[in-house]
Amino acid sequence: MPKLIDEEYEKTGGFAALKKTITMKSGDVIAEVKKAKLLGRGGAAYPSGNKWEHLLHIHETPKYIVCNADEGEPGTFKDRLIMDKFPLKLLEGIIIAGFVFKAKAGYIYVRGEYRKIQKRLLEAIENTKTAGFLGQNILGTGFDFDIHIISGAGAYVCGENSALLNSTEGKVGRPRIKPPHLAEVGLFLQPTLVNNVESLANIPLIVSMGGDAFLEAGHPDSGGTKLICLSGHIRNRGVFEIPLGKVTLREVVYNPEFGGGITGDKKLKFFHLGGQSGPIGGEDLLDTVYSYTDLRKAGLSVGSGAIVVMDESVSILEYLKGVTEFFIHESCGKCVPCREGNRQLHKLLHRLSIPGAATPHNLHILRWIVHTMTDASFCGLGQTAAAALHSAWKHFKPEFEANVRHEGII
Repeated sequence: MPKLIDEEYEKTGGFAALKKTITMKSGDVIAEVKKAKLLGRGGAAYPSGNKWEHLLHIHETPKYIVCNADEGEPGTFKDRLIMDKFPLKLLEGIIIAGFVFKAKAGYIYVRGEYRKIQKRLLEAIENTKTAGFLGQNILGTGFDFDIHIISGAGAYVCGENSALLNSTEGKVGRPRIKPPHLAEVGLFLQPTLVNNVESLANIPLIVSMGGDAFLEAGHPDSGGTKLICLSGHIRNRGVFEIPLGKVTLREVVYNPEFGGGITGDKKLKFFHLGGQSGPIGGEDLLDTVYSYTDLRKAGLSVGSGAIVVMDESVSILEYLKGVTEFFIHESCGKCVPCREGNRQLHKLLHRLSIPGAATPHNLHILRWIVHTMTDASFCGLGQTAAAALHSAWKHFKPEFEANVRHEGII
């Protein structure tokens, strides 16, 4: 009989948090999550403790636990690392959530491209069942709970929680109108908790060490550490764990323990935070502390944790055209501002990249479309699709204006 991977996990303290959870009241577990100030690690940064507390006070049953593992944000690959290297940590977090809410079942919605990861998770689930931490009568408590794997089909929009639930139900993966909130009407129209992979993987640690200790390890407004993904023109590409509020973006980019500097001894031109839907910053913002609060004050954001670094050889207009092409491809087409707005942005960016082809009026229309998409799009995809362009305008306005001709001059 093959050796259970749970045995190795248990030797290093694995499932200790679950064993502790079954001796606690649900409200006490949630109190620790609230004290930890765990902000959602998927991108929205919503306080996990508040989300859990909301669901606890909803009396309708059954309840469901859903893990959002549809990691489709370009430049982001930290959830893949967790699922591949620490699948039991994720499963323990989901089981703890299931016990807290006496949920009927848990679901992990995995990005369709992560085929090998799905097999890895299925193996971990079977081993966890065999070890008695999942399935029927978990740890003799009488609590029955199972976890199912759902495979996405490559749609970026299904990373939005309500679209993810529709896809899980076998429907078209398009966002739902809210309210009602998913905690009230979620999977199969039942109360549902939806959390990101990294968020749920932090739950066992919070239960074990306590919310206060977890908070102390990070920033006063957001506890713990954050997994960041470095890519682009940077020497050390990969996933790194950093304490929130303890390092600056400059350290992230240039410290040998993290990014190690720009490749080819070139200068940094800009960095793109949080994925394609995140803001762009220039060298003048490198001394910003990496925390949810400090980045927000600087007009930046943590987002998914992605940090794409670009050197001085990159044209900001060409880069933004690539970003817009991504959103044109991934828009679900449900609403006009997103579906048509991205197409028009791409046309205008193309015109701005040709000497003498654009006019000041084109710049005005570009800005107007950005604001319209942000204010009028149905879901977060459309509302943030132009975030990179909007922030780039602040830092690189001369590049937008470089090829603009004066009215009347051909």
